[in-house]
Amino acid sequence: MRDSGAFDEFYRATSARMVRYGYAMTGDLGDAQDVVQEAYARAWRHWRSVAGHPAPEAWVRLTVNRLATDRWRALGRWRAALIRTGPPEVAAPPGETSVLLATALRKLPMHLRQAIVLHYLYDMSTTDIAAETGSPIGTVTSWLRRGRLELAAILNPSGPYAGKTLLEANDVD
Repeated sequence: MRDSGAFDEFYRATSARMVRYGYAMTGDLGDAQDVVQEAYARAWRHWRSVAGHPAPEAWVRLTVNRLATDRWRALGRWRAALIRTGPPEVAAPPGETSVLLATALRKLPMHLRQAIVLHYLYDMSTTDIAAETGSPIGTVTSWLRRGRLELAAILNPSGPYAGKTLLEANDVD
């Protein structure tokens, strides 16, 4: 069994220095925190051999160095791909309809919003939605109907569903 107390003590004694080292190696605090976290995770997985190493901090520092180098190499490959293909096209801003729909969706309760989005944007069947949400199919069907009615009332406040309850909306249909 690994000695978690010894690892915790080692981590507390070395982690601040290691983040500074990682920052110096990567030039970015977020990247530094990522590589240091990964280095300590690897040290924990191999703690018996790391603890027995003559310089455990050097072992972690070497791991941070290798992980930082891997990130630089990945950036180099990304840069080369951009040079070959050019930058991606700038995405057009969302249209008025998209903004109105997103605003209306935010007004729905989360379970109705989830059902509507999965069904209409991800083309999932009610059976698939039921499986993903852990709900009965009849409940998902009800959520979709209620979601559609509430969206209709939100998007068209002067329409036939505005201000109607679910029972009253059934009379309009």
